[in-house]
Amino acid sequence: MATLVSTLFIALDGVVEIDPAWHFPYFDEHMGAAVEEDYEDVDVLLLGRVTYDSFAGAWPERERAGGEDAVFAAQLGDVRKVVATRGDEDLGWRNVEAVRGDLVEAVAELKQTPGVGKILVAGSVSVVRQLMAAGLLDELRLLVHPVAARQGMRLFDEGEPIYPLRLLASQVFPTGVVRLVYAPGTLPGTQQYEDVLGSVPGAGQG
Repeated sequence: MATLVSTLFIALDGVVEIDPAWHFPYFDEHMGAAVEEDYEDVDVLLLGRVTYDSFAGAWPERERAGGEDAVFAAQLGDVRKVVATRGDEDLGWRNVEAVRGDLVEAVAELKQTPGVGKILVAGSVSVVRQLMAAGLLDELRLLVHPVAARQGMRLFDEGEPIYPLRLLASQVFPTGVVRLVYAPGTLPGTQQYEDVLGSVPGAGQG
C-alpha cells in the first residue's frame, strides 16, 4: 500500500494559507532541502483545485524560462498529478487527471494501486482535512514558521473527534523554522486531573 504524505508550510497560529510576506523571508537552503526530501520518489502528486491552479499558473512557465527553478518545475510537470475538482474543463498541464467522484474512495483506491509507493499532497488544505478525517493520511509534514500570520485558513477546523499524533522527526533550522513530521497516533494514557496530582508543582511539599 502506498504511503500518503501531506506537506505544508504553517505559521505558529495554525495558518496554512501562505502569504509571501511571512513565508519567503524564512525560505533558505535548509527549507529547500526539506522540500526536496518531501518530493523525493513521489509517484503521484495529489492536489486540490485551488492549489493545482496555483501550480499550473506558475511552474510550466518557470520550466520554459529555464531559470534556476526549471529543474524542479520540470519534475512537477513530469510527475503524475491527480486533482480533486468539480469542474470538467481541460486542466492544461501534462500528466494530469481529475477526480470528480468521491475523493476518499478515489484516494483509498489509489493507495492500493500497484506501482504507487508514495502519494504527496502539497498544500490543498481541504483535501488534507478530508483524508485525515477518513484515516487515510500516513504522514503530516509541517514546516512551522516562527510567526503569527493572524489571518488566513488554518489547518484544523473545529469538530470531532480529536486527532492524536505521534512525532516521527523534528529539526530546527537557523531561521527558527521547525520541521515536524507526524503520523497518526493515540493518546499516551487515560489520566484525568486526579490521576496526575502527584506531578503538579509542589506536590508532596505541603
